[in-house]
Amino acid sequence: MGLFSGLFGNAGVADIDDVKQEIGGMLADGEQIDIAFSLIRDLIVFTNRRLILIDKQGLTGSKVDYQSIPYRSIVRFSAETKGHFDLESELVLWLSSTEQPIRKTFAKDSNILAVQKALATYVCK
Repeated sequence: MGLFSGLFGNAGVADIDDVKQEIGGMLADGEQIDIAFSLIRDLIVFTNRRLILIDKQGLTGSKVDYQSIPYRSIVRFSAETKGHFDLESELVLWLSSTEQPIRKTFAKDSNILAVQKALATYVCK
């Protein structure tokens, strides 16, 4: 993924080795990273056991929020592509234990359908 596509919100497939180096210490025994998508500094990580949403905050990105979501907790999900006047795409996850869905906004459509496909692969088993 190029620098400019990352800066403008394109989701790109992240290098598994880089992601493993960043979050390898938080993986459970036998857990493997299957695919990951980078969105500016944030990551959407699909493992063989759960979905991990990584939100790097602040100017330096030193504060990080890790959301760990077992696939069985995802009740439904949607991927909305951009339109002529709405220039953003959006991924929405509804979880069984929360009232409000989790929303991730993409400035471009790039790979939002690949993220949706990965969700379908893991959630709809």
